[in-house]
Amino acid sequence: MSAFRTAVEAKDFDALEATLAPDVVFRSPVVFAPYEGRDAVAGLLRVVGQVLTPQLSYQWQARDGDREILCFRSVVSEREIEGVDLIRYGDDGLIAELVVMIRPLSAAVALRDAVGALLGS
Repeated sequence: MSAFRTAVEAKDFDALEATLAPDVVFRSPVVFAPYEGRDAVAGLLRVVGQVLTPQLSYQWQARDGDREILCFRSVVSEREIEGVDLIRYGDDGLIAELVVMIRPLSAAVALRDAVGALLGS
């Protein structure tokens, strides 16, 4: 199991931050522009973790070279959500790029709203 998955499942956001490269890039369909840099991405993942991880479970994973896919399920505002974490590792073994794709649209909107509310507070 990857250190990223282990950290997410343990809800250990310090360990999760340690898996990120200093210049990591995060992309998602619910944010307009990518988040860049360990501090920005780790901060966002801590907030997303408050929304997703209470009921998050990984279903399967696959790895090929420097790429990894983690498929997960969770619940957001009573909406079931499915998603994948698409990870690209750098030469140093740290996460260089994290792309999160989620479905269905209603759950993506619920996630965006829940995370936005926490970021705004």
